[in-house]
Amino acid sequence: MKYKLTKYCAIAAMVISFATCKTAKENTQTTVLKEASGEQSKKINKPSGNYRYTPTILSDLIHTRLEVSFDWTKKYLLGKAIITCKPHFYPSQQLVLDARGMTINEVSLIQGATRNKLSYFYMGDTLTIDLGKTYTRTDTISVFIDYISKPDELKKVGGSSAISSDKGLYFINADGKDKTKPRQIWTQGETQASSVWFPTIDRPNQKTTQEIYITIDTVFTTLSNGVLLSSKNNGNGTRTDYWKMNQPHTPYLFMMAISDFKVVKEQWRNKEVSYYVDAPYERYAKAIFGNTPEMLEFFSNQLGVEYPWDKYAQVVVHDYVSGAMENTTATLHGAFLHRDSRQLLDNSNEAVIAHELFHQWFGDLVTCESWSNTPLNESFATYGECLWDEYKYGRDEADYGGAADLRRYLSSSTDKQVDLIRFYYEQQEDMFDSHSYAKGGRILHMLRKVLGDEAFFEGLKEYLTANKFKAAEAHHLRLAMEKVSGRDLNWFFNQWFFNKGHMELDIQYTYVDSSQTQYVFVKQTQDLSTTPLYIMPVTVSIYADGKVTEQVVTLSKGTDTFSFAAPTKPNLVNFDSEKMLLCKKTDNHTPDEWAYMFYHAPLFLDRTEPLDKSGKNYKAGTAQAKMVLDAMNDKHYAIREKAIKLSTTMAKNEQAKPTAKAALIKLAQQDAKASVRETAIEILSEAFNDSTCEQVYHDALRDSSYAVIKAALNAYVKHFKERGLKAASYLEKQNNTNINSILAGVYANEGDPAKATFMFNTVKSSTQNMTTQLATYGRYLKKMDNTEMKKGVALLDESARNGSAFSKVVAYNNIKELRAQCKTNMDELQKQLDEKKQSGIGTYVTEERKRDEWQNLFDFLDRTLNDIKTNEADEKIRSRMN
Repeated sequence: MKYKLTKYCAIAAMVISFATCKTAKENTQTTVLKEASGEQSKKINKPSGNYRYTPTILSDLIHTRLEVSFDWTKKYLLGKAIITCKPHFYPSQQLVLDARGMTINEVSLIQGATRNKLSYFYMGDTLTIDLGKTYTRTDTISVFIDYISKPDELKKVGGSSAISSDKGLYFINADGKDKTKPRQIWTQGETQASSVWFPTIDRPNQKTTQEIYITIDTVFTTLSNGVLLSSKNNGNGTRTDYWKMNQPHTPYLFMMAISDFKVVKEQWRNKEVSYYVDAPYERYAKAIFGNTPEMLEFFSNQLGVEYPWDKYAQVVVHDYVSGAMENTTATLHGAFLHRDSRQLLDNSNEAVIAHELFHQWFGDLVTCESWSNTPLNESFATYGECLWDEYKYGRDEADYGGAADLRRYLSSSTDKQVDLIRFYYEQQEDMFDSHSYAKGGRILHMLRKVLGDEAFFEGLKEYLTANKFKAAEAHHLRLAMEKVSGRDLNWFFNQWFFNKGHMELDIQYTYVDSSQTQYVFVKQTQDLSTTPLYIMPVTVSIYADGKVTEQVVTLSKGTDTFSFAAPTKPNLVNFDSEKMLLCKKTDNHTPDEWAYMFYHAPLFLDRTEPLDKSGKNYKAGTAQAKMVLDAMNDKHYAIREKAIKLSTTMAKNEQAKPTAKAALIKLAQQDAKASVRETAIEILSEAFNDSTCEQVYHDALRDSSYAVIKAALNAYVKHFKERGLKAASYLEKQNNTNINSILAGVYANEGDPAKATFMFNTVKSSTQNMTTQLATYGRYLKKMDNTEMKKGVALLDESARNGSAFSKVVAYNNIKELRAQCKTNMDELQKQLDEKKQSGIGTYVTEERKRDEWQNLFDFLDRTLNDIKTNEADEKIRSRMN
């Protein structure tokens, strides 16, 4: 379903005239642009810290040739690289490469068939090579480097909340001792970690073609960028796979993934589309990734630029340090994407798949020239999710995702407000935040609405075409949009891309009967000393006499007054009826107007905003109560879920309660969306529970959705404990790992010592959501005696030493909490002991023995914690072991 945007195309250069709409003062383009870039804006943003330059280009990468093999025991990569490059502009006698934590065995200049050794200086992360003579930008240089990559011996490992480690190269279960996961090698290059596993110029404004020869045991499958041209059996138990990438891309997008993957292949426009997964998920691969060919078709058509690479692969790996990564032609996903058909009912992660695929254009084909311009990658990928939802599922779904992005940004903005494109930051990973993702996606949506669909997408085509295989900055996007639309867009980019903050609007409505005029008063209440006074066109829809009329007005002052001829008082004046503004707003409608919006305005937010504003603390039997009940039958599942949560008010009214409960039971039993069934059961348990709900909980234990089963079992045990726990024991017989995870949560709450073996085995055999399982197990152990607690600590200890980065921290903190529980138990026993001694009654042997047992366990846990932290090589992980 297409957006209705043609009305914005009529706003020529922001000069607005109104047939039936009058403003207090007419605005001309000159006034608008003056206000957008005037003295007020100069007061905004006084950055501190160092200016982050776009990386200076001394040399241009041309081609990178790698030969790699591996020492699994030492976790080394043995590499040979040929770097072909040239001086960028100025003559140079040096080549400066990034190479983190390597041993350099040889550096030579390739001259024909010979290699002549070169002098070099290697310090820190920089390899400076003396080329022996001065070369100019017309010269091509090829340098050979024999090296060893030692990622686990890096002296300093960084990371961020978005990417937890910058180790670059990862050996997973290298010794094969962990039977719950395969042996794997994979890489993670963003932001500047590719230089851990091969020497390069590790900057986003470099582009190079690539070829890589990967020598590995024959039992393994490899994946890299480009296409697999050959696979040679070496006769010694190893095989060499040759991958080649003929189109240039940036070094942080280089990748390898190695494991005993199962590969499922499809075709799109004669290009291979493939999915690399663990063996148990081979039969689910097309369900997990199955819309990928359709996404490729849609994005190619929508952008007017066909998917630019030779293949598209997606691979799922274990212990990944982030969510997913858009390596060119080969996206890498964390193990959360491994899902069976029932898990897919609860979360398909389709947004992640769309996000990373859209990066193949925005980020891979055209790459941000510096990390300051990260939104050129991430904002577009985030908006790509909305575009896919709009195409595949309709505008309601796209608006639902957009509203979630807006909430994420506004929530984070209470602690952080910075420019979207920012040149001051502590480290480049700071750019991967809700500004670059959520806020940037909403800004692109506003730009689309301002320009109209045709101009917006034609502008994206121009941007991609003009800058393909290059690095770009935000002004390249502006110039492309201006070239297509013919309109100056500095005003838009200055306030949204190069300034911080957002609109805060207070909207008031007054109808004057005597003049038959409807007034709308809009005040921008944001702090203008730090945030712009925004200039924005906005659609206003007026509902009166059974008709809808639309006007476009322009916000341009601190307080704007808009007037509309209206023979009768409108039923509703819907300000920003396109729901496009990135803002926090106070929209002062009456309850009747909110209800009218819910029933008559067409968009997703036209139904959620009334529920948010007047669907709380309403009285049973009112129009608001009816709106909540009607919303339970809304066409969109998110609105049904919202209405379900709001129905708790009806539980307080005996007259309304039966109607609301009946509606919830129907949704719990019959709704097509698993999340709606889940929410209905949770609210039944919270607010409407009685004996009639027991059958609902019982029946839901056979649901196809694990989330529904979890909600039902929790409710069953909460309200009908004996029968609920009996049902839980019956579910154990299914021997389903996902069901067992649910049961573990129930047993952790109950603290039944009889379930100790089940809990231990559930965590030990877990292959997914290990951090959640560890946290659940920690809660359970806190309720156990010291014998069972010590047994369980052995499992936590193993995870704290050898698990993923996340698992290590969770396991360590669990042991720390158990130590605190030991102290609590000791103190309680000591209190009992003191009371007995004061009374002089009885003996103290039992209490003293138990106290000493807890003391011994406390001391053991204390030593364990110290040893774990002391032996943790990763400084970043160690710092999180608080």
